[in-house]
Amino acid sequence: MFNTSSANLFKTFGPGILFASTAIGVSHLVQSTKAGALFGFGLLWAVILANLLKYPFFEFGSRYANATGKSIIDGYLKLGKWAIWSYFLITIGSMFFVCAAVGKVTTGFMQNLFHLKEFGWGNISSTLLIFSICGGILIIGKFKALDQIIKVVGIILLLSTLSAFIICIYNGPINNQSIVLFDMAIGPEAIAFIIPLMGWMPTAVDLSTWNSLWTIEKIKTSGYHPKLKETLFDFNLGYITSALLSICFITLGAFLI
Repeated sequence: MFNTSSANLFKTFGPGILFASTAIGVSHLVQSTKAGALFGFGLLWAVILANLLKYPFFEFGSRYANATGKSIIDGYLKLGKWAIWSYFLITIGSMFFVCAAVGKVTTGFMQNLFHLKEFGWGNISSTLLIFSICGGILIIGKFKALDQIIKVVGIILLLSTLSAFIICIYNGPINNQSIVLFDMAIGPEAIAFIIPLMGWMPTAVDLSTWNSLWTIEKIKTSGYHPKLKETLFDFNLGYITSALLSICFITLGAFLI
């Protein structure tokens, strides 16, 4: 049985929520919703399979950090310089595309939510504003500020998504066309879409290093080194939440678009 005090859980919570908030980005808001819009529930199996297959990689990031007090980047270094250089090349090869994609999507949401264009904020200036705010939070407040802010953002995102999902299920699809529940007749168009869908669901595997770094920073800022089961409980809560919300976004896409 899982036994721990609520005070210890409060000290532990953070990295799992941060992981979920990081994962619920382009893969959920865009790719999952688009999967539902284009294929109904026909690609639900791909989303579930991606979450299941990637779980051990992300879970190990939290497990390693708790057990050793170091990130898995340090673990790569112990394997040899070839491992750390391989990770470096993978990061350099993907980081600019990731930042560009996430920045573009976030800017689009912010422009529509706050009507930034009406105030003279174009695409470039809005993007610079978003990155400046995020950079300022990290530079000034560091991990502690990020940890506190992301809990508020995560709760709002969770409640709003669940509310939209429940209302969507209650009202049903907006048209009378039949929605595909399961379809293995995969054509070239579906294959081309499945590759990025599963590749970014819930996020890229190399981001498991981020999770280990967040776990270490949480231990430093809280002054409490949680038991392994406490760290894994925090991670599992975030991971399962992320996986369930991906299904919610597929449903929204299938029913509304």
